[in-house]
Amino acid sequence: MEGFMVLIPLSAILLPAIIVGIVLHFGNKNKREILETVRVASQNGTILTPEVVKSLGVQERKKGSELRTGMIWTAVAAAVLVFGWAVGPEEDMAFRVFAGIAAFPGFIGLTLIAIGVLMGDKSDDAE
Repeated sequence: MEGFMVLIPLSAILLPAIIVGIVLHFGNKNKREILETVRVASQNGTILTPEVVKSLGVQERKKGSELRTGMIWTAVAAAVLVFGWAVGPEEDMAFRVFAGIAAFPGFIGLTLIAIGVLMGDKSDDAE
């Protein structure tokens, strides 16, 4: 019975990691196939116009994508903070642990927002 009690928190940690791993694996596989297609086309002397590259499924970065991503990361950090407070407002240690966990997505989000604001989008053809 105690073995099952260990599996519950372990599965809560491992399942999201497995899902993210699967998504990243298939995303990288798709990119490898696109790069292989471009390599073969360039070896055959085919001219690759931007329209051809777009038709292969290569996505352009949209203007403001850093800001959107930064806001999402910051919202995740805020959610972790709220969860830490909800676990036990009287338990200072629990809140401090969750605040430490929330610092990682929080700083990533703030950095992406700063990049989006300070660097902006310098390209002429951004949508």
